[in-house]
Amino acid sequence: MGSAYLVVRIKGQADCPYWATTTMTLLKLDKKYRATILPAKDNTLGMLNKVKHYVTWIEIDASLAKELIDKKARKEGYKKITAADLKELGFESSDALGAALAEGKATLSKLKPLKPWFALSPPRFGFKKSTKKMYGQKGVLGHNNDLPKLVRNMM
Repeated sequence: MGSAYLVVRIKGQADCPYWATTTMTLLKLDKKYRATILPAKDNTLGMLNKVKHYVTWIEIDASLAKELIDKKARKEGYKKITAADLKELGFESSDALGAALAEGKATLSKLKPLKPWFALSPPRFGFKKSTKKMYGQKGVLGHNNDLPKLVRNMM
């Protein structure tokens, strides 16, 4: 088991049952194409398996976490984060914050001026696989090994 998961919501709010909406709100995935980094725990994996028909996830590495922080991390007022903001949080650089998030030592929801999610765009050149099927059935939902490439297209 990895130490942190990158989770991306693929499906929107329409026709989403109450229990799935509630679970995704707890995961900080309120809208379509929102991503977050969650520390790997048994209850986190249980929540992901519960909403696997709406989200996709993978164990994250430090380089992808750093890329997400550099390009998509925001603070209050939807402003980009600066080096001074990182120093305030206790990290020397985005590399250190990315490594801490990837190892599960820090969580986005606990780092207060930062938003607990990343707002991604729809992927450039579109999805190459179905957004209605699980990863094992030639889709993108559930535990997805091709997610880093997809997220880089969404940044």
